[in-house]
Amino acid sequence: MRVAPVRNPVLLIVDVQGDFMPGGALPVPKGDEVISPLNTLVSHFERKGFPIVLTRDWHPPDHVSFRQRGGPWPPHCVQGSEGAEFHPDLRVPMNAIIVSKATDRDRDAYSGFQGTDLERTLRARGVRRLFVGGVATEYCVRATVLDALGLGFEVFVVEDAIRGIRPEDEERAKEEMVREGAVLVRLDEIMME
Repeated sequence: MRVAPVRNPVLLIVDVQGDFMPGGALPVPKGDEVISPLNTLVSHFERKGFPIVLTRDWHPPDHVSFRQRGGPWPPHCVQGSEGAEFHPDLRVPMNAIIVSKATDRDRDAYSGFQGTDLERTLRARGVRRLFVGGVATEYCVRATVLDALGLGFEVFVVEDAIRGIRPEDEERAKEEMVREGAVLVRLDEIMME
């Protein structure tokens, strides 16, 4: 399959932050492998003048998802911490749109649409087609993709640019995203002339 970034596309990069990378507080195995394909996409979208959006976990220090409050996760991506910063090798253009999620201490959010103005931001720009990459496939990528589909966006998930925590869970997440209407594409299938 060959697909072109047309129909007012956006590149949506999910949670490529230090704490989700190898060596971080909540690492995705080989999570840093998404950076090179994402940088290729960033360069293309930038060249074409298409919007680039990056989501990030931006938790308060006592977030409900943390174990000390009964949540499932160790503290991670705490607002202003080094672990909450985007990976230093990821190209973040000056005009990129940053969407912070899970900022309320008492509410968790996996999707970039949950509790944010992402939908309004995309609609204001006339976006119809999303190209999605990032981490982790079975958590925040999955939730963001499913919400985007539910809101009527066309969604292409770039397989080279996603990584999950457990292979079996990642495969189930991919199957669910496709079942709900997403299209899995490889980087070399995206027409970037």
